[in-house]
Amino acid sequence: MADALALGASESNLMEVQVLSSAQINMSHQKTAVKTIYFSILSSIVLATIKWLAGVFGHSYALIADAIESTTDIFSSLLVLFGIKYSSKPPDKNHPYGHGRIEPLITFLVVGFLIASATIITFQGIENIRTPHQMPKGYTLFILAGIIIWKEISYRIVVKKSKETKSTSLKADAWHHRSDAITSIAAFIGISVALILGEGFESADDWAALFAAAFILYNCYKIFRPALGEIMDEHTHEDFEKKIREIAKRTEGIFDTEKCFVRKAGMKYHVDLHIIVNSQISVREGHNIAHNLKSKLEEELPELSNVLIHIEPNE
Repeated sequence: MADALALGASESNLMEVQVLSSAQINMSHQKTAVKTIYFSILSSIVLATIKWLAGVFGHSYALIADAIESTTDIFSSLLVLFGIKYSSKPPDKNHPYGHGRIEPLITFLVVGFLIASATIITFQGIENIRTPHQMPKGYTLFILAGIIIWKEISYRIVVKKSKETKSTSLKADAWHHRSDAITSIAAFIGISVALILGEGFESADDWAALFAAAFILYNCYKIFRPALGEIMDEHTHEDFEKKIREIAKRTEGIFDTEKCFVRKAGMKYHVDLHIIVNSQISVREGHNIAHNLKSKLEEELPELSNVLIHIEPNE
């Protein structure tokens, strides 16, 4: 009897350690995401200021269009920051599955900011093409070259962190940096064409701005589509499902798996899994097998938030 109690206490302590480990990893992911967003905000503020000054004094609307995009990045990053902090709130009575769905909703708002900036850039670019204006200054090319390099580095940093944390909104923020780099490349080409070909080709700078607007709209779709899939519980997590099934099949007492539904909410996953066990075992034994599997899944896949296991008899 004493041995059984000791074993039960040992298993209880192990489960507590596993839960704590999972919570610590999730907290680590949140801290990583928040630090990354602060990096994005600071980067966007500095670059937007440089672009506005260089665009206005260097007579380059392509650079001003780039500055508009960077300015919207600041506000969208603030939204992402709010979304990440809110999504990390623990489940409560009204939100038993947590608050993770705020992330794709924030992503939709980010897309709205991007569409608005693309619309403004397009409208002003068309106006500038129809109206003669000054040739852009040559020094704007050097500024753009530095911006392109920095934004691509920023994209790689943020997208790496988005993969680590499984954050949809952080991925959207990463694509802000990539789209910013592309719009800067478009501005660089447009200004170069205008300077090389000379008088009469001033509008090359404005055509570059229109290309930048088109690319921003394309990125809107790239960002919007995964977030929509998350809201609609789309089946897009095949690799994660494969890991779950592999862990289940390694668990003692489980013959195979049947249905496996995976839903993503913010940086966490919710899983409904059907397992096949011996039809002759007791309810208690089936419960213990399911409980053991749940512990293993939480230990090996800390990004899991909720696991519901259904028992199927082996016929």
